[in-house]
Amino acid sequence: MKYTELTDAECAIAQALGVVGDWWTLLVVRDVAGGLHRFDALQRELGVSRKVLAQRLAGLVEHDVLEKRLYSERPPRFEYHLTDKGRGLLPVLIALQDWGTRHVLGDGSLTATSAATSLESERVHDLVGRRLPGLDLAGADGRSHDPVGPTPWTVLYCFPGAEAPGGRGYPPGWGDIPGAPGCTLESTTYRDRHGDFAAAGATVHGVSTQRPDQLAAFAGHTRLPFPLLSDVDLALA
Repeated sequence: MKYTELTDAECAIAQALGVVGDWWTLLVVRDVAGGLHRFDALQRELGVSRKVLAQRLAGLVEHDVLEKRLYSERPPRFEYHLTDKGRGLLPVLIALQDWGTRHVLGDGSLTATSAATSLESERVHDLVGRRLPGLDLAGADGRSHDPVGPTPWTVLYCFPGAEAPGGRGYPPGWGDIPGAPGCTLESTTYRDRHGDFAAAGATVHGVSTQRPDQLAAFAGHTRLPFPLLSDVDLALA
């Protein structure tokens, strides 16, 4: 099958590859999702030629993966932002990152460790000093929240999920997932120390991939004084 025929194929995977099938295109989506919205910033980060970048951006706009937003009228200049269709690619990027970390950079084993020499530790330290991209997450309180608080510091902790008594319960094998045990204790520890964080000028937010209604039940049961945010679409991830 020729590359130009992919968009006409009946297979959904082939059709998707017709839109984002080359590595520059996915890297553009990755960097826009990471907060780079202007042409020059993307070009510097990727190290790609301006011609190639312009072609990839035009293609992504044409397929409604990105949208252009005017930020300068003279001369006309645009920022590029993910559309709802583009945000649908975020789980794909997460899956590629996990696969690359495990099978390309790693030895194929599934681990979660805080050892100073681990890839996980290197990735976390590489995040120091980076700003979160602008986005809103649905809160357990029914309101939309920016993960970054209004205070000088924001403590953002992430957990797979936690259930209130009488909820749907945990799926089989839940306790075997790295990081899954202890989610309730983690949240209640932040609750018990919330006054100390507030006194230090820090906002506390908890983030999970659960739905807002599930988080609301857990937050009510544990009497959390800070918002729990739902990242069910993996926008923050």
